[in-house]
Amino acid sequence: MIKIQVNKLHTLTGHNDCIYALVEGPDPRFFYTASGDGMVVEWDMDNPKDGKLMAKVAHSVYALEVDKERNLLFVGHNFEGIHVIDLENSKELWSIKVTDQSIFDIKAIGNELYVGTGDGVIIIIDIENKSVKKHIKISKKSVRVLSIDPTKRQIAVGLSDNSIKIFNLLDHNPIHNLEAHNNSVFALGYAPHKPILVSGGRDAYLNIWDTTAYSLQESIVAHMFAINYLSFREDGKYFVTCSMDKSIKVWDAENFKLLKVIDKARYAGHGTSINKVLWSTYNHQIVSVSDDRKISIWDLQL
Repeated sequence: MIKIQVNKLHTLTGHNDCIYALVEGPDPRFFYTASGDGMVVEWDMDNPKDGKLMAKVAHSVYALEVDKERNLLFVGHNFEGIHVIDLENSKELWSIKVTDQSIFDIKAIGNELYVGTGDGVIIIIDIENKSVKKHIKISKKSVRVLSIDPTKRQIAVGLSDNSIKIFNLLDHNPIHNLEAHNNSVFALGYAPHKPILVSGGRDAYLNIWDTTAYSLQESIVAHMFAINYLSFREDGKYFVTCSMDKSIKVWDAENFKLLKVIDKARYAGHGTSINKVLWSTYNHQIVSVSDDRKISIWDLQL
């Protein structure tokens, strides 16, 4: 049994509404959060107490993404579209009105930005040309989460119709349609360095897929309520999940055994639903954001 020591390092405040979005910066010392109040904030892992306001938009923000090569931050502004912030100068470079729906997730790879919307559409934006390349209507229900496998050039899409759809990034053709959850799919992550995709959803199950043929390897009752997000450690040996049940759970990615539960009772965790979790590549600390308007930073000694 692996012994894990958990230390809560920081509780950060400043958002005035539920925090929905969390992403690591091109420089992993920094991370970015966004919330229901439209605030987008930069935080420094070395000096986390004072956040820096990067943008304030009219509607809530559920999705953030970074372009590490171009040093850009993409902000998914619900009912409006995408705002693009130059992180070097901390100013907006351009914006594009792409939808009047909620934007639930954004992923960037190469010159393409993939935007998942509330009306079941994936919008593909050409970053250099600042223009829409394609709309792909894949469901009548919301696109909730995206995950990219850069080695196989594939994107996995989790939907509120309970399915996971896999597309080829080269021609955007569908490859697989996976049916395994009993409710919306909120969490998706390709494991670094091995052919595994992990999914989680409102049904509180974690499903483990072998991506060589996208066959279901294991299904685990993982939380009490909806699994909202998951994040792998950089080496792919462990991952964390966060849930509406107010807990963070640490998992062994080799055998998918539960290693640790981080909650309010034991570790002064969040008091409400935890919406996003990030296993930082800067110092391997864990960052979590919640409906309680707080950001927590955790140190795990494995």
